[in-house]
Amino acid sequence: MEKTWTIKLSLEEDGSRTACTASLSGDGAPGVVGHGYSRRNPSDEPDMRIGEDVAASRACSNLAHELLEQAAGMIETHTNAPTHLTG
Repeated sequence: MEKTWTIKLSLEEDGSRTACTASLSGDGAPGVVGHGYSRRNPSDEPDMRIGEDVAASRACSNLAHELLEQAAGMIETHTNAPTHLTG
């Protein structure tokens, strides 16, 4: 059986700060969300793309950690024993 999950990245920028939310959708996708932020140093030249890339990568990283934590919780529920997953 094949399942496909899609990661949606939503970006917002307010001049010197970019925020990104990463979420999963698709059949059976868990309800986890990741958040990432970037902030431009006031002395740097504005470049929206750099802020988006940094915020998006941080949101995806956070999403991966949230997904791993959820899986660890499910393992603990099934085994009644503490677990520690590393990624």
